[in-house]
Amino acid sequence: GCGKGEYTTGLAQFRPDRNYIGVDIKGARIWRGARTALELGLKNVGFLRAHVDHLLRCFAPGEVSEIWLTFSDPQPAKSKARKRLTSPLFLARYKEVLVPGGIIHLKTDSPLLYDYTLEQVAAHGLPLLQKSEDVYGELVPGLPPAEQEVLNIRTFYERMWLGEGKKIHYVRFAIN
Repeated sequence: GCGKGEYTTGLAQFRPDRNYIGVDIKGARIWRGARTALELGLKNVGFLRAHVDHLLRCFAPGEVSEIWLTFSDPQPAKSKARKRLTSPLFLARYKEVLVPGGIIHLKTDSPLLYDYTLEQVAAHGLPLLQKSEDVYGELVPGLPPAEQEVLNIRTFYERMWLGEGKKIHYVRFAIN
């Protein structure tokens, strides 16, 4: 989910020529994001209260250019791996709604989810565009400076985890 919409509104500010839709199941989170968008006068932001399992009911084939997965629940139990947002189940859903060559971004504090995502990218033969084990400790190799700035958008949880000394990981890959 998009949480309080920090990434949704942050991306919208960086790229006012694109539209952004934050998706979350919790209405209070979306309310905060929507309020921020209104306060900032952002016209290219919307929020959708829906469960990620219903993604295919919300977007048409080829309707989405990029998907940002920011600080998703890593579902650490091995029995819940299929619920990870980069599992084969979700990759298949993303493939349906993304344009050909669509991009998926994962930003996480979880080494487990980071490593799992890299394994899925390799297992499905998906083009790995960039990766970083520590986005604040190094420039992401091959990432244009403007894109590097986008990675500096920080969510509530991200600020908390950085305060605890955790590293933030990033993966960018294409699908289709």
